[in-house]
Amino acid sequence: MAAGGFCKLPNGTVVVALNLPSPAADGPGAVRVLVHSANRARALTRLRNLGLRSVYLRGNAAPPTPDEVTAVLHHPDGLIWRTAPDNGVVGSPDLVQELWRPIRSLLRRPATPA
Repeated sequence: MAAGGFCKLPNGTVVVALNLPSPAADGPGAVRVLVHSANRARALTRLRNLGLRSVYLRGNAAPPTPDEVTAVLHHPDGLIWRTAPDNGVVGSPDLVQELWRPIRSLLRRPATPA
């Protein structure tokens, strides 16, 4: 089961964070996906519409951090990802944090040679 969580913002919208296995065969092992939406159901529907069919949010074990909320609110699509740390430590100072990327870069199909 994927770890995840959500937080409700003062304006009534939510930010959902999920740790998922990478949908790309040659991609990273696990990814952290952030979705900004009107409610939790719509956030999960946005992911399902992109092809991540078996995405569920059970519980609130790994809610988004304040830095993650800020990142997704400042992105025009409101749907971003980056690789998840292997050891499960989100804020370790020893880890080099990579930049957040738009979801289409994760789901992009590799170019087939002609």
